[in-house]
Amino acid sequence: MGRADDDPRGRLVRPYAVTRGRTEASRTIAIEALLETTSRGVQEGHYGDRERRRIVQLCGERPQSLAEVAAHLRLPLGVARVVVDDMVTAGLLLLHEIGDPGDFSERIDVLERVLIGLHRL
Repeated sequence: MGRADDDPRGRLVRPYAVTRGRTEASRTIAIEALLETTSRGVQEGHYGDRERRRIVQLCGERPQSLAEVAAHLRLPLGVARVVVDDMVTAGLLLLHEIGDPGDFSERIDVLERVLIGLHRL
């Protein structure tokens, strides 16, 4: 008998369940935006579901980009964006947007760091 992960229905239903049926975040979060666990997240993060607990843990060790969070949790980027948005709204995560969108050198630096982090996975 195959593993539960092998069931294609599980891959479709799980992201829907993780976001409680929502497909879009209330704010735009760039894939390179950095996330950091707040003190409230440290205190209350262990009460959430598995994904939220893991995000609190990851972003508590060091700031993580949205792309890194999605990769670590093996979630589609859109699903991770919705979950992270909820956590930022609840005060569990601090969102560090990358500077002025016109500052390409800073954005390229961040994207290079994201790529290095993703390769390490």
